[in-house]
Amino acid sequence: MPRLPRLQFDGAVYHVTSRGDHGEAVFRDDADRQRLLDVLADACVKTGWLVHAYVLMPNHYHILLEAPRANLVDGMKWLQGTYTIRYNRRHKLHGHLFQGRYKSLLIDPDDDALFPLVSTYIHLNPVRAGLVPAERRGLERFRWSSLPAYLGHKTRRPDWLCVDRVLAALDLSDSTAGRESYESYIVGQARRIAAGAEGVELQRQWKAIRRGWRLGGDAFRKRVEILLKSVLEGRRVGAYVGPEVREYRQHSAEGLLAAGLKAVGLAPDQLPLLRKTDPRKQAVAWLLRKHTTVRNAWLSEALSMGHEVNVSQSVGRVDRAATDELARWKAAVAKVIS
Repeated sequence: MPRLPRLQFDGAVYHVTSRGDHGEAVFRDDADRQRLLDVLADACVKTGWLVHAYVLMPNHYHILLEAPRANLVDGMKWLQGTYTIRYNRRHKLHGHLFQGRYKSLLIDPDDDALFPLVSTYIHLNPVRAGLVPAERRGLERFRWSSLPAYLGHKTRRPDWLCVDRVLAALDLSDSTAGRESYESYIVGQARRIAAGAEGVELQRQWKAIRRGWRLGGDAFRKRVEILLKSVLEGRRVGAYVGPEVREYRQHSAEGLLAAGLKAVGLAPDQLPLLRKTDPRKQAVAWLLRKHTTVRNAWLSEALSMGHEVNVSQSVGRVDRAATDELARWKAAVAKVIS
């Protein structure tokens, strides 16, 4: 069965979230919530993880964690498996508790600005869900997030919770004044949410957290693509699925498309001016069909070939080419991958 790739490296940072099976609750009461935090504490000891923020919602949880060693997969398997066993034992149940595999958003560990962005998204989940009012007392009363620990004295925090990275990114210190400033910042953000005044940019950023698979700039994207390539190479097509795989394959196809066009002496802006069955277009279409998994519809649009049926017919013609002009262009593009 196809599965999501798990990208791991020393020092990786993730926003991890997991939901209850069929959307059902994963916590029946505070004893369950405390049990998950106890399991998370044990997981941090076993793995060396640092937790930068967390929140426990009725049917899911969020954790912003840093893995100094490349061990997210093993750590999450232990965390969710152990909690499920203890939950089932306590409630005399059996079977799955969580819905499929957890989701992990890979975050650029070198971009300090992303830490308060993601931690704020996590800390304000109860406000967005309507569980607490957007005010200081309401936020403080919600026990099942790391926010109360952020606002309290460091001696009352668990060893595995690290607040320094988030506070430093906001130019704050772990002092009384710094914690009060952080409280003002969080309350201000909560009130913006309650008033529907998040702004277009913040909505875009939070959408990237909810639906994306990586968070970072171009340099991080390139780094992740190299890592993803190492995971996918040698695996059969279809072994992995997910937005990261689709993005990687499309980006790889775009690179091969540029190389193929260069091999036949064409620029992208020339493509709409040429006939749909130009032999150079056909040769480039053949190249991409043989060495990528992009669909005919994508190729027909990228090469201005009209209906996607033209792509299939063109690839067939290039396959059969032997001595004519089409064979010459086929040989030219073949050198791209030789």
